[in-house]
Amino acid sequence: MTEFPFPVTIKPTSPNSQPQTIVCVGLLRALDKKRKVLDAICGQRPVIVKLFTDPIKAKYHMIREWRALKLLQERDLNSPAPLFHGKTDQYGWVVVTEKIINALTVREVWDNTTDAAKKYELLYMVSRKLAKQHNKGILQKDLHLGNFLLQGEKLFALDPAQMRFLSGEVNKRRAITQLASLASTVPDEDTDTITRVCQEYTQMRSWKFSQSDLALFWKKLAVSRKNAIGKGLKKCLRTNKRHQRIKQANYCGVAARHFFEKADFYEFAEGIDQLMQNGHILKDGNTCFVSWINWAGEEIVVKRYNHKGIVHSLRHTIKKSRARRNWLHAHRLGMLNIATPRPLAYIEKRKSKLVWKSYFVTKYVAGQRLYDFLRDNHVTEQERSTTTQQARELLSKLEKYRISHGDLKHSNILVTESGLVLTDLDGMKVHKWDWISRIKRHKDLARLNKSFNKDKKRN
Repeated sequence: MTEFPFPVTIKPTSPNSQPQTIVCVGLLRALDKKRKVLDAICGQRPVIVKLFTDPIKAKYHMIREWRALKLLQERDLNSPAPLFHGKTDQYGWVVVTEKIINALTVREVWDNTTDAAKKYELLYMVSRKLAKQHNKGILQKDLHLGNFLLQGEKLFALDPAQMRFLSGEVNKRRAITQLASLASTVPDEDTDTITRVCQEYTQMRSWKFSQSDLALFWKKLAVSRKNAIGKGLKKCLRTNKRHQRIKQANYCGVAARHFFEKADFYEFAEGIDQLMQNGHILKDGNTCFVSWINWAGEEIVVKRYNHKGIVHSLRHTIKKSRARRNWLHAHRLGMLNIATPRPLAYIEKRKSKLVWKSYFVTKYVAGQRLYDFLRDNHVTEQERSTTTQQARELLSKLEKYRISHGDLKHSNILVTESGLVLTDLDGMKVHKWDWISRIKRHKDLARLNKSFNKDKKRN
């Protein structure tokens, strides 16, 4: 696509309408071979432009989007007003809507809010909005916080093409499935908040849940958590509001958008080896090289997985690079509310399509190793007790989600001001079967005990 800003002339499909020229000023979202969502100006008016790029279904997608926007208006639900639609000579079929000014998606507000109470108030607001949609026979097929836009105290529905418009109200079984999907945003141990989400919804619909309704809800909630993680991990690998896909001549990967836009990221990727060499070297091994550096005013840690021959490169090209796997592991843990250093990017450098070296970039986390903290004479008994309990909860969560760490030693558990942080995810695995998970858990615990005993003897 042309560099921003660039003009687009749209020939409206309505009869007797004149061509409209808009100026696209930024990319908001991109789905390969499906659509691009752009920030634009029409005359003096800010607008949102959706370009439908599917080689076969683009016109159908445009018509579906336009009809859905009109139906939302007819059913008196807040959504961006449809302005016009049509075709361009260069970019295909287009829908243009108003831009809601001074608004963020609920997902963006959620991510930027540290106060748990404020976060959950957002969720209750969405729950009430969902109930209103269901009362009017609207079913969101892609329900997530990114599909609600918040302007002050007003919520707008987004992505109408992923909605079904029913002739009557949404029935209880379908509603419970959607409510479980919304509640999956809350950590599963926080049952009080999950219950409140249900109450906010049922009050709006004048319902009462029976015991069988509640049993179905908890069952659907478990399924929703699993599905949400799968969808979330797929999103982590493509360009969207939170991530930027990287692709240059000899390297590719994904970066957190704020990190990508902070400075010249491509220059960073080209000179990453020298930056690491000039940084504070944490590990210099045959398999990997780890360095703590300051880049664009941010403290980061870069882990490089070294080239170890053609066969090694071929294997990691087929089964994906270790940096990519770490990127996904870190995001999985984040979605499960298990603290790990914030993933900022993964980069793969290639030769003849083979992964030659790969890099995993995270935010630097300051903290003490777990063993050192527990043995520190300056630590109070209460702090020691709290940290021990946090360690038990961490191990319990890993067991619950069938996750084995693979190298669980005290140096890979950091004690920070905000709690425990799990690091070094190279050997992490998610197991399908309980019996395999139990075997791997015993190995993790044995490794942890061994590392404690080893340091105990050393001291």
